[in-house]
Amino acid sequence: MTYMTDSISFIHAADLHLDSPFKGLTDIPETVFQDVRESTFTALNQLVQTAIMKQVDFVLLVGDLFDNDKQSLKAQVQLRKAFQTLQEHDIDVYLSYGNHDYLLGNPYRLAFSNNVHVFSEEQVSHFIYKKNEKELATIYGFSYHQRAVQNNKTIEYQVENDHIPFHIATLHGALHGNQEHDPYAPFTLQQLQAKPFDYWALGHIHERAVLTTNPPIIYPGNTQGRHRNESGAKGCYYVKMTPTDTFYEFVPVQNIQFVQHRLDVSHCVTIDDIEQSLLTFMGQTDIKQLIHLTFYSKEGNLYQFSEDGLLSQIIEVVNEAMIEQDDWQFIYTYRIETVKKGTVAVEETFVKEIEKALGNLEADKVIADLYRHPTARKYLEQEDELALKEAAKKMLLDDLLHVEESDVR
Repeated sequence: MTYMTDSISFIHAADLHLDSPFKGLTDIPETVFQDVRESTFTALNQLVQTAIMKQVDFVLLVGDLFDNDKQSLKAQVQLRKAFQTLQEHDIDVYLSYGNHDYLLGNPYRLAFSNNVHVFSEEQVSHFIYKKNEKELATIYGFSYHQRAVQNNKTIEYQVENDHIPFHIATLHGALHGNQEHDPYAPFTLQQLQAKPFDYWALGHIHERAVLTTNPPIIYPGNTQGRHRNESGAKGCYYVKMTPTDTFYEFVPVQNIQFVQHRLDVSHCVTIDDIEQSLLTFMGQTDIKQLIHLTFYSKEGNLYQFSEDGLLSQIIEVVNEAMIEQDDWQFIYTYRIETVKKGTVAVEETFVKEIEKALGNLEADKVIADLYRHPTARKYLEQEDELALKEAAKKMLLDDLLHVEESDVR
């Protein structure tokens, strides 16, 4: 029997990606890169502090706690310390492993404190959460044993113990038909909604999304962005459940925010004007930011500033001033959009269409034959998919439009 006084609260997070290498950012200043390198761990600590401040009953971590299957001891120790801190505040943890940190990939896992409950099977299993000796919630989930789980797991989710008030399902997987992510443990919304669960805690997709509200089916996104395509606020969800209602709110925990910004400098006549526009736009935040900046101008002088090296120099001047602040900002890469002689003005929507097409491209499949070629592969270096897409985009934009893109050195 469910009593009106029954309630639980928890933090729902996923995709911490501890130990992320942050490829492509090694050329930024060491003081900035040190913050970047530690950012996933800082986000973890802020998640723990959020759980303590909210006085939650437990924390759900739904897959990809680590960025790879061979986790460093440092990352494991940091996570163990976080769990020990939660234990000191009587907060339980229920966790699963995903495609990045699958269970059979690391034979040297550290043991966690007694408040941590691991879904160690690839078949869906469950734990019962007790509060004041009363069984209040059944929590369901599974872990990846190999890098890929291709089958639909929803059939394995069956409600156990009907007398328990709350039933919460955790699932690290992708919505069926999502072309932008690996189709691991695919599911449909109809399949999840057909199950009598009170909340679906999802993981795997790094962009937060409330897929439905009845019941809540939620992706929290990752806790710390790692490149320009993971821009904006990153964090977790705070959830409170009663027999009649479920309240949830997003709580940002990231240490560094990736930002994409388009700055119109058509009114700027001199490089001093551009500097003033930069200073006006920057410095209006209370969080550390890595900025991918697009300079846009209907006038031709922007391209000339770039050709003469003035644009990169003024960015360097502004960056040097901004990284001295506690909540620093740093323009780590930029591009310019101008009118090419004899053409019409660059349309932002066209640029976005190129970026969308490249985002949907499965680069590894396109170049697989090239890397398998017995002669060609000797002259090739294996690159990650993101780097290949960025290089392709840069070539397209420079050739089709007059869009110049540069990293800040």
